[in-house]
Amino acid sequence: MKRFLNNRRKKTRFLVYILSGIIACIYLGGMFVSESMYEANFQIKNTAPSLNHLFGTDFLGRDMLFRTWKGLCTSLTVGFCAACISACIALVFGIIAGLWKTADRVISWLTDLFLAIPHLILVILISIALGKGTVGVLIGVAFTHWPSLTRIIRAEVLSLKQRPFIESAAKFGQSKWSIGKKHLMPHVLPQFIIGTLVIFPHAILHESSITFLGFGLAPEQPAIGIILSESLKYITSGYWWLALFPGTILILIILLFDTLGEQISKLQNPKKARE
Repeated sequence: MKRFLNNRRKKTRFLVYILSGIIACIYLGGMFVSESMYEANFQIKNTAPSLNHLFGTDFLGRDMLFRTWKGLCTSLTVGFCAACISACIALVFGIIAGLWKTADRVISWLTDLFLAIPHLILVILISIALGKGTVGVLIGVAFTHWPSLTRIIRAEVLSLKQRPFIESAAKFGQSKWSIGKKHLMPHVLPQFIIGTLVIFPHAILHESSITFLGFGLAPEQPAIGIILSESLKYITSGYWWLALFPGTILILIILLFDTLGEQISKLQNPKKARE
């Protein structure tokens, strides 16, 4: 057991298996969770957790287990799509900034501008401007999480430009687009993958945060942010289960993804990969 805990590769592989299993259970189970499973039933409203209702019921008598399950599907879908879009933006901007000096000035200015504004405020502004809803939240989260990864990819591209094989490709007449696609892209893919894994939990957290504040998904949609927002009105009355189970599961998933991203990042470091 001690040997397993000290082996970074085995720990990373174990985390991948755990997260893959959790995501598969959430999505596969969510496919079979219909609205009838968490519909309102005032006869059992505010029921504490029991064998019949493992997560209890809310103020409308809706089963919190199935509602949380469906909410996780929504939050994970929005977070995954937003993280992929944001990482792709960072990949394109980072390579362009590293290859063209004029574009570098513009992208660096945009990066500084986005980093100067708090993420949450910027996500709220974009979400409101696009009419809230799933599309507004997705675009808002996606368009605010690319700057940090862009800087990392840009720095990697600037470093790669000094390598002999890049200089040779330029001397043989290859265009910058060709160099970026054939020679730079494969070398920055590890940063891209790690960046996507790191952005993903932040995207879920920001989606839940702005939905909790009322600027995100519509109230009738099952989402973790909406569930937590509604539970805030009743938690002081002793209905602790309304916030405990959804909040705990959300935090657990975010921490697992954050830990996985950190472990994979360390594996890319030759000094720490063998620890």
